Amino acid sequence: MLRRNFLKLSAGTALAAAFASWATAQGAVKEIRIGYQKTGVLVVARQQATLEQHFNPLGIAVKWVEFSSGPPMMEAMNVGSVDYGSVGDSPPVFAQAAGAAIVYAAGQPITNGQGILVPKDSPIRSIADLKGKRIGFTKGSSAHNIVVQALEKAGLTYADITPVYLTPPDAGPAFANGSIEAWAIWDPYFAIGETRQGGRILINSHEVTKTNSFYIANRDFAVKHGAILQQIVEVTAASGQWAERNRGEVARSLAAITGVPLDIQTVAADRANFVVGPVTDDIVTTQQGVADRFYKLGLIPKPVVVRDIVWRNPAA
Repeated sequence: MLRRNFLKLSAGTALAAAFASWATAQGAVKEIRIGYQKTGVLVVARQQATLEQHFNPLGIAVKWVEFSSGPPMMEAMNVGSVDYGSVGDSPPVFAQAAGAAIVYAAGQPITNGQGILVPKDSPIRSIADLKGKRIGFTKGSSAHNIVVQALEKAGLTYADITPVYLTPPDAGPAFANGSIEAWAIWDPYFAIGETRQGGRILINSHEVTKTNSFYIANRDFAVKHGAILQQIVEVTAASGQWAERNRGEVARSLAAITGVPLDIQTVAADRANFVVGPVTDDIVTTQQGVADRFYKLGLIPKPVVVRDIVWRNPAA
């Protein structure tokens, strides 16, 4: 079903597929390596094998590589170990500032499913109450951006808190045992914190700022195999359209692939946005604001121009 939907999405698909078949015959692409996390459209695509259904007949294999967060995925993509993957807004900013070989291939607004948690009995009732507190989050992740913008909104500075840089698997136990007093995180860990680790939502990200997630590609892969990358993006978008209409099945797919319990993935799936589209001017403007803010705070070593690494399909 998804493949039929995908074929309807683009009149240019037949031409792109013919090109991919020719490129494969030349030995150019034998395998596409996809980076994914524990939630989102790519998990659905993996569970339903939509990319395999499209590319295997062309002689191209699909390999899936799981990451706990975006920063290590960007590192892997920079060195060419991953060709395409999905991350939040901050990892590509840090990666671009470090000179990583990446491009923005597609965008996805985030409307819910990430924010800051505090323990249910915590005296912290507002962002201003975070002053002097230990806040756990993954450095360079979308949660990092939420912390920065939440503090700014409350008139606090980054120096007013004690950041505790933790990966999601490490931050969960630290939150549960009181080693950190607040946790900035995304789904499904956000839902785990609420339902399993005694968390209370202090803020949702949409209460603070507009945020986006992105589909990132290795720059060399994008330059050499643009027609194939376009197909990957379009299959991803088709998977996202299906997910929007079938959230119950999405939750089951997420649980099956990630091992995160169904009730938690149901919470995540019900509040997620799965629509995948181009990196619009509005998304670029929002992302440039993230980059500028990080540079101003000294979190990245140099200013970056987001638009410089937005990929445009030359054949479009």
